Amino acid sequence: MNILKPVTGAAVACLMSGAAFAQDYTIGFSQVGSEGDWRPAFSKNMRDEAGSYGVDLKFANAQGKQEEQLRAVRAFIAQGVDAIIIAPVVVTGWEDVLEEAADAEIPVFLVDRDVDVDDKSLYVSRISADFNLEGKLAGSWLATESLGNCQIVEMQGTTGSAPALERKGGFEAVIDQFPAMEIVATQSGDFTTEGGKKVMEAFIKSTDNLDGICAAFAHNDNMQLGAIQAMKEAGLKPGEDLLMVSVDYVPAIVDAMEAGEANASVELRSAVAEFIYPVVTDYIDNPTELDKWIVIPSDLHTAD
Repeated sequence: MNILKPVTGAAVACLMSGAAFAQDYTIGFSQVGSEGDWRPAFSKNMRDEAGSYGVDLKFANAQGKQEEQLRAVRAFIAQGVDAIIIAPVVVTGWEDVLEEAADAEIPVFLVDRDVDVDDKSLYVSRISADFNLEGKLAGSWLATESLGNCQIVEMQGTTGSAPALERKGGFEAVIDQFPAMEIVATQSGDFTTEGGKKVMEAFIKSTDNLDGICAAFAHNDNMQLGAIQAMKEAGLKPGEDLLMVSVDYVPAIVDAMEAGEANASVELRSAVAEFIYPVVTDYIDNPTELDKWIVIPSDLHTAD
């Protein structure tokens, strides 16, 4: 595992001494979808910055459907792109299409999310944040704030997705060390504001208006923003009646923290083209073995 530092478009331009790029790269990017606020910002950054790295980006939005991703990847293979980038919807079901890319001698890179395949040589590297660490950061903050005594409701991300599995695992690894900390209700909100609102409405109903609940942990900010709406509509005060911790650090959660309605968010950087494109283009020029996981750092932000 390697901790990645960014190479900015400005730095690339400086290295090129103002000259045109020696080579253009055609890269296919299969994106999960456009759920929440974070993912559209990620997609925009990848598209906006492609030219700075000499990349002709072929972008495909899967709208949260793995079958659309598989179709897009096969289209990229047929086009003979120089490399393929995938942000997988779920971790399973990738062996066949990755083998097709390998047969076509097209390198595949994973970004944001992971896949579960027996043959790790089917992709070059995963370039992403550490979702497990994000869960641990959220759990550590909550353990400190609650003095290790907290009944928690949890809004999970899309079932079967890497961030949902890994954030939950990291969070539980921390709170399991405290006998008086427990997740008492958990449900998937599919990483959406609407989903988070519906889940929190169900929690409010099933726990007698969150009686005895200390905190809400959401696998992303948009679900937490929906939970905040549901709590306010029920006459509750998010950020006061419950400690609110989530992941992404999108602008709307910053506003919520400034308003006292959220308490903490673990940042998942959306401007990650500067981390991803140098790795991919360098590999196209000089294929050498890379770490299977190149980590983009994360930070914890609080209302304080």
